[in-house]
Amino acid sequence: MEALVTPPERFRDLPGYPWPARYWRSDATAQLALAYIDEGRHDAEHTFLCLHGNPSWSFLYRKMIPVFLGSGARVVAPDLLGFGRSDKPVNEADHRFDRHRTSLIGLVEALDLRKITLVVQDWGGLFGLTLPMALPDRFDRLLLMNTGFGTGEVTEGFRAWRAFSNSRPDLDVGALFRRGEPTLSEPEVAAYDAPFPDSRYKAALRAFPNLVPDGADAPGAQLSRQALEWFGRSWHGESFMAIGLKDPVMGETAMLSLRRAISSMAAARSGESSGSWLISPA
Repeated sequence: MEALVTPPERFRDLPGYPWPARYWRSDATAQLALAYIDEGRHDAEHTFLCLHGNPSWSFLYRKMIPVFLGSGARVVAPDLLGFGRSDKPVNEADHRFDRHRTSLIGLVEALDLRKITLVVQDWGGLFGLTLPMALPDRFDRLLLMNTGFGTGEVTEGFRAWRAFSNSRPDLDVGALFRRGEPTLSEPEVAAYDAPFPDSRYKAALRAFPNLVPDGADAPGAQLSRQALEWFGRSWHGESFMAIGLKDPVMGETAMLSLRRAISSMAAARSGESSGSWLISPA
């Protein structure tokens, strides 16, 4: 499998993100290097496993990681293959639902993570929400942010995003993030651009919108439906949800539907001026 490695100098002086990358490889993913940070005490009471979406990387969690560490927890934040400091397969067909999920399961087992608080956003949830069903003894808590299960049903908002993405094979990642958050500094915008020196590094960005299960028989759809049923039936951990109402794809309607599907979830309206829902444990 042909893959590229982003030159490490592009990740120097990242604003608010001082943590060094560690790397894990597995035969199941052709020995590609999966980058991750692993901070805090390994015997901590809780471990936060932070999974990002597309076209982001673990830099997304730079403001949350210090808070998690400040609680005395361990924090593990991987970069999905094709993102961040991880290796980047150049063939879009090499990005498959099962391969990315397998890499995450392998990392959790290799690091022997336990008492996990699963923190997921966007694609981090499409993969991550299938993990507790596979490894139920390792997960205790759940933090959801604008994500869902890839059950094969997609919205018009997602189809519009997919069409937008497919029309831009060299997606301007920094500009996309700045459009969503105009207050980002120039160094922050540059950090979102850092993993992708040119379009050759962006195969994952082109592949992911077309990986979202779109139909009952799409890869990952059946597994995601099983995971959704499992959460409604078997999940007894604490759950918390934060909803950004400006998300055109996974906004309030989708997230409140997800809330109803997960046991132990309750809601309270909060942060009206900032355009958000905060949903806390029952």
